Amino acid sequence: MRTLTVAATALALALTAAGCSGKATGGSSSDGVKTGPGVTDDKITVAALTDLTGPYAALGKGVTQAQKLYFDQLNAAGGVCGRKVELVVRDHGYDVQKAVAAYSEVAPRSAALPQVIGSPITNALRARVEADHLLTIPQAWAHDLLGSRYIQVTSTTYDIDMINGLAFLAQEKGLKRGDKVGHIYLEGDYGQSALAGSRYAAGKLGMTLVEQQVKATDADMTAQVGAFRKAGVKAVLVSVSPKQAASLVGVAAAAGLDVPFAASNSAFAQQLLATPVGAALQKDYYVLTAAPPFSADIPAVRKLASEYQAAYKGQPLDSSVYSGYTTAGIVGEALKKACAGKDLTRDGIVNAHRSNTGFDLGFGGAPQDFSKWDRPASRASYIVKPDAKAVGGTRMVRDAAESDLAKGYTAPSRG
Repeated sequence: MRTLTVAATALALALTAAGCSGKATGGSSSDGVKTGPGVTDDKITVAALTDLTGPYAALGKGVTQAQKLYFDQLNAAGGVCGRKVELVVRDHGYDVQKAVAAYSEVAPRSAALPQVIGSPITNALRARVEADHLLTIPQAWAHDLLGSRYIQVTSTTYDIDMINGLAFLAQEKGLKRGDKVGHIYLEGDYGQSALAGSRYAAGKLGMTLVEQQVKATDADMTAQVGAFRKAGVKAVLVSVSPKQAASLVGVAAAAGLDVPFAASNSAFAQQLLATPVGAALQKDYYVLTAAPPFSADIPAVRKLASEYQAAYKGQPLDSSVYSGYTTAGIVGEALKKACAGKDLTRDGIVNAHRSNTGFDLGFGGAPQDFSKWDRPASRASYIVKPDAKAVGGTRMVRDAAESDLAKGYTAPSRG
């Protein structure tokens, strides 16, 4: 989910040189709790920099509504340290400059950022986030976002998912040594991270990778399908936007490219099932994700589905809801732990978060280790399949697991 790398980096450097909101060590409140930016005697402010009008608007809407649900529930239960938690939302439309401006507005009065959509946004803000000591949870999973004490990449990264995905195709779809596998990916860190995983996996399995890079503005995947047909690929890995994935699968069906697809979590949205390509997506399209499907027989997942549907009637119930709720929960748990230590400064919140070696809200999957910020919090991917009849639009194919192929993999270092 990242483009404009050079521009984003330049913006980050320029803004760092110009000065930013700055971390604050804070003082003490009347209840003896040390406080920092975003914390008053009766309120804790956190902020979301989201996409409600750009290419990931469906993701942004689901994540934001789920986070509002979480903080509403937290406040109804008494809040944190006797304080209500307020979520301030700003829409950047997946535009780096708008996101930087929004950060400048909300960061000085925020205790944490439970949502930043987009790798380019996160990387543009990285230097400022680190200077501000501000706990930040991106809705992006490129491996080069790892390595910062203050930026928490949740669950698996795109490269790990692609390794687990290709291992699944080899085990369940008959792929073998010598076969050709396509990989269509977005330029930028989203695509490059996924590509690092597919190159590793293809090399280990003795397969040939046929690579097709696309831009965020590309809408028609006819040329890419043609390249895959000409090469004779036996499967296709997908790391693009949901609309691009829909074009890919629709064009492939029309062209007779009858192969399985294994997709990154950002390459599917439930809304696609109501489009003309819905039937093709349900045939042989698989999604690698850290989120269990809402159709899974997991009590906590069923409870979240019910609560979300009650709060947002008629809204899609997909992985964005799970992701939004759990990332809000990560910040909520850090705030509660920091409260117990009587330190709601930014460093107190980050220290509380980083002390968690087995985060688990009871939704299934592998617990996440937040103590090591240079590696993924988890390496176990669910494999789900689009299904219009299933709650949330997907059904379980395989429970969360790390493939043997992924166990020997170390992500390329940042830079």
